[in-house]
Amino acid sequence: MYRSPEVKPDPRRALPAVDRLAGAVGAKRPDLPAWAVLEGVRRALAEARERLSRSVPDSEADGSRVSRDLSDRSAVLAAALCGGQPRRVVNATGIPLHTNLGRAPLAPGAVRAIAQIAASYSDLELDLETGRRGDRLSAVCSKLVLLTEASAALAVNNNAAAVLLALDTLARGREAIVSRGELVEIGGSFRIPDIVERAGVDLVEVGTTNRTHPSDYERAIHSRTGLLLKVHRSNFELRGFVAETSLGQLAEIGREKGIPVVEDLGSGTLIDLSTRGFPAEIYAPARLKLGADVVCFSADKLLGGPQAGLVLGSLEIVEAMRRNPLARALRLDKLSLAALDWTLECYLEGRAERELPVLRQLLVPYHRLETRARALAARLDKVWGGTARIHAEPDRGFVGGGSLPGFELDSWVVVLRASASAEEISKRLRAAPVPVVARLRDDALIFDVRTLLEGDEDAIEQAIGLALEEAGRVE
Repeated sequence: MYRSPEVKPDPRRALPAVDRLAGAVGAKRPDLPAWAVLEGVRRALAEARERLSRSVPDSEADGSRVSRDLSDRSAVLAAALCGGQPRRVVNATGIPLHTNLGRAPLAPGAVRAIAQIAASYSDLELDLETGRRGDRLSAVCSKLVLLTEASAALAVNNNAAAVLLALDTLARGREAIVSRGELVEIGGSFRIPDIVERAGVDLVEVGTTNRTHPSDYERAIHSRTGLLLKVHRSNFELRGFVAETSLGQLAEIGREKGIPVVEDLGSGTLIDLSTRGFPAEIYAPARLKLGADVVCFSADKLLGGPQAGLVLGSLEIVEAMRRNPLARALRLDKLSLAALDWTLECYLEGRAERELPVLRQLLVPYHRLETRARALAARLDKVWGGTARIHAEPDRGFVGGGSLPGFELDSWVVVLRASASAEEISKRLRAAPVPVVARLRDDALIFDVRTLLEGDEDAIEQAIGLALEEAGRVE
């Protein structure tokens, strides 16, 4: 007698209906809005269907456990949707310019300037004296000129935009010469060659990866050369058998050949920090004095302001960039302008080192870091010393943001080890009401106090408590 082969049931059919799961999540988490719960449920079910389609059916699967897991996952996804983006996090990595965490935090004064302009009308493009249309950039550009002694200045929405605008203005349809050792790729797979190509400029590579001489540039120059481009190695170093053409040497070649020299500094300061142990190359005004025709750098890195790309240079070139139709597409909005204007005024008045968070973090005395780390370690040990091993110790960190490759900062950290894995605890810290991002090393969590802002210790204590309690329940 013929028997048809047994057909195994599709485990995806056992997944709960959207409405039923949404009702369960809504009952458990009444604080979550209905739209977020519904979308969270849909995403959680989609994940489950994808997972089940790739796995062997589990006949032993507990239906109630699956529903509970789906309910928990739906709630997590729903909370992420409605929690506001981007969210505040505690930066315990010790990296002041952590790109993934938003780079430089704004000073309270800059935040107030944003709030005031955001909540009212403004003279963004109105000349109050004449009653006619004004220039939104006039104030910040005037302040930049005063601070740097540049002939002219310009601000756009980020440093990549500044470089793109310079390339498009000076060399569209022509060539830009760049050292092979400076064809950098930064975060998000952003590459210098891609920006050059997008500007309609042909890239001419000179030298080798490790050695580029002035003669390499000189041999490459001809009638189609539009500019000489120097790019700061934002996130790596070259060591060993290396040679680099300095900005001064490149500027001399440019003057001799009548070709503009543009430097993508990446991250620049408006205060000379070389006497405090920082490299002299980051001081933007000095780059102009070395002969660059244009210097581009970010405002939200070492400068300590909002996201913006700043351009310093000759009056003729900067005005040409300002008149470029592309400049309108790359312009700053009123909120960024308000924050940038306040930040530049802070420099002009000599308050920058006291009021800008990133400068305070970079220049904080070593003994204060030790005091703060020991205090935090004692505080955490008092509550969780029976569950985890906690102590303070010296350590080293980085500036971040592609600013100073290879340059390290002496710091102090709090080290936490528990029975649960550091990776698992780290994941739970990121899921806390105020997420905490720390470093991982040798199965320990490292909390660097250099980058902690006021009130962050409270958030760290709460997040660790929730993470350790959850780890205890799982065990």
